[in-house]
Amino acid sequence: MILSPQRRGWGILWSKIAGGYIRRIRGGILFFGILFFCFGTVLFLYRAAVPMEAVGYAALLSAVFGGLILAWDFRRYARACHETGRQCSLAEPALEMLPPPMDLLEEDYQRLAGGLQEMYRRLESERESEYRERTDYFTIWIHQIKTPISAMHLLLQNQKMENGDAMAAELFKVEQYTDMVLQYLRLGSPVNDFVLDTYDLDQMIRQALRRYARVVIQSRLTLNFQETHRQVVTDEKWMVFVIGQILSNAVKYTEKGSIAIYAPDDESLVIEDTGIGIAAEDLPRIFEKGYTGFNGRMDKKATGLGLYLCRRICEKLNHTITAESKPGSGTRIILRF
Repeated sequence: MILSPQRRGWGILWSKIAGGYIRRIRGGILFFGILFFCFGTVLFLYRAAVPMEAVGYAALLSAVFGGLILAWDFRRYARACHETGRQCSLAEPALEMLPPPMDLLEEDYQRLAGGLQEMYRRLESERESEYRERTDYFTIWIHQIKTPISAMHLLLQNQKMENGDAMAAELFKVEQYTDMVLQYLRLGSPVNDFVLDTYDLDQMIRQALRRYARVVIQSRLTLNFQETHRQVVTDEKWMVFVIGQILSNAVKYTEKGSIAIYAPDDESLVIEDTGIGIAAEDLPRIFEKGYTGFNGRMDKKATGLGLYLCRRICEKLNHTITAESKPGSGTRIILRF
């Protein structure tokens, strides 16, 4: 007879409970075993003086009452095990919902667990308070720094200055880095602002292209955007940020050639460049936080946050992001919705 996985699971659980109960009362089992051996030996030696029929009745009654007591105690132990196991499986177990302690040792364990839980809550509260203070500070700083950035943009537009295009490009990088920090802080917040809906993928790509148009033009790269004509369920603001980050990396590491944006199938979006590519040993780690790889060390300005943020955002949106690349042959970043 072949048991189902669920029945096998229940069988394993009950065998563990039974084994734990036996280990719990092994001292009592040993004591009564010795007691039974001593009484049995004495009664056997004096069997002529003691009626064996009376001894048998006494042994039978003792066995019945002992079995009932063991069954009651085992049922109480099994219920306690089930309730404790259920609480352990919860994300936030409630100690007050645990079964009453059966002895002084269990009472001490529950008191110890309560102390540890209280310490954890205090540390978690302190951590959240520190995080809110730090986030508030940087959020205010970012919004303040945006004012002089906007003012410098206006000055560059209204006044013809020598090397104005180069200054505008560098100013755009400053703005991009501040936006990246702001998105990083928002992504780590316990309260997110994701708004899932059906959006036009081509429209989101155009938003990212308009934002990075100056950088693409100054790079003198050929841009090949093939419209996808697709609707995807995502968050528009965050997805535009992801596409922009991938496009920014493509421009940064492509000295000449082209950047292509297309949809090879109904579930994917590809942003492909003809840049310097990624070393094979770096490819598995490019989405790790702070990892810059060989290209980043050569650039000296890479933070290792761009692709990390893209991966985190995609995970929260239930999308996937992967990379294919060979040194000297360019890179393909694939987004799957």
